[in-house]
Amino acid sequence: MKTFISHSEEETLAFSKNLASYLQKGDILILCGDLGSGKTTFTKGILSFWGLESEISSPTFTIVNEYSKNSTNIYHFDVYRLEDSDEFYAIGGEEYFDKGICVIEWGELIENILPKKYLKISFSRDTNNENIRKLNFIPYGERFNKLIENL
Repeated sequence: MKTFISHSEEETLAFSKNLASYLQKGDILILCGDLGSGKTTFTKGILSFWGLESEISSPTFTIVNEYSKNSTNIYHFDVYRLEDSDEFYAIGGEEYFDKGICVIEWGELIENILPKKYLKISFSRDTNNENIRKLNFIPYGERFNKLIENL
């Protein structure tokens, strides 16, 4: 496990943009944490690597937003409103896993159906400073073990 402490939104954006430089087709990121803990900001940083940061919107009601740039497909999911993993199957969610990079907010809700290789990132806020976020990176699979060593 690796931990990153962000002291500002700008630090979170820069860190996630750097992470994006290592991502490739088939990678899955699970973002866990309370409302307002930084999951969507983190996703914005990932999209900024491809120049797509101005296009981001939270997919809370649409479940998934699709982005494409330079032959890279990025799928931004928000599964907060799903009842269970069966609903994810019903919308064909698992079909996205091999098509591009998947960033799944509230992904712990469907963790039981994920492929064996993914990176789980848990977000938490500091109770003493509203700008500080603690990000814990938990790798599943050798690729993600190596990836977090580079961060």
